[in-house]
Amino acid sequence: MAEKGGKKPVASSAGKKKTAGASKLYSVEGGKLKRNNLTCPKCGNGVYMAKHKDRTTCGNCHYTEFSTKKKK
Repeated sequence: MAEKGGKKPVASSAGKKKTAGASKLYSVEGGKLKRNNLTCPKCGNGVYMAKHKDRTTCGNCHYTEFSTKKKK
């Protein structure tokens, strides 16, 4: 009889931890904390917008600001 094969083991990333990248989001200048990302104008303080290649987007309300292209 043919054996019922189980699934092959999948490589697990359980031991690996990803860093949140907080060093990119904040910087310290003159002993004060500076936030590098913009805040959302609709949601107010505390909600930050994500930087993409051609736009910045709020993850909470989906407000989007497109960056302008510079023509030569």
